[in-house]
Amino acid sequence: MTVIAIDGPAASGKSSVARGLAQQLGFSFINTGAMYRAAAWHVLNSGADPHSPASVTTAILAADIRTGFENRQSFIEIGGRRPYEQLRDEGVNRAVSAVASVPAVRERLVREFRTLARFGDCVVEGRDIGSVVFPDSPCKFYLDASPEVRQFRRNAQGQRDEVAARDRIDSSRRTAPLTIAPDATVIDTTELGLDEVMAAIRETLLAKGLPACQRT
Repeated sequence: MTVIAIDGPAASGKSSVARGLAQQLGFSFINTGAMYRAAAWHVLNSGADPHSPASVTTAILAADIRTGFENRQSFIEIGGRRPYEQLRDEGVNRAVSAVASVPAVRERLVREFRTLARFGDCVVEGRDIGSVVFPDSPCKFYLDASPEVRQFRRNAQGQRDEVAARDRIDSSRRTAPLTIAPDATVIDTTELGLDEVMAAIRETLLAKGLPACQRT
């Protein structure tokens, strides 16, 4: 089993890169960001206070969560519902960093990520994939870009959240903060397109002698 871990801050391009790379290699794609957003959606939908760790913990421990793959894309169901469009709601945007910082949320979802990875080769994107979730993976990448470019990308997506604020919250939380794994390959995507970033990753995999990069 090969796990390619792709981390980075908001709007660094990691989700698009991870999804495209998985398609190129014939791997499954695990979108952990969407799962944390789903957790935030559930917390809000249940009436819990997203800024109260105790309230969030109660909501998550009581949640009926199911994850899996469809067409090699990860999905999450909470209480029998699969939120899709709701994941980009303004309320979710405002709550997701606070909800994701709660230890009970991370512990619950990390178990799901690791279970999904047992199904076979996968590309996993997030903020602590290489540092916490799959620290033994030899295929770790950290994507970054200038704050200005990331904010532009965020606005182009129709999202109003400030990437600088997300960076502060994600980097300073006590549990699994956003960080660069010591053995990760850092790629600045500020001036790079999607295909260029994926090519750079595959070149690195090839240099490491990993057979995964040979797939087309």
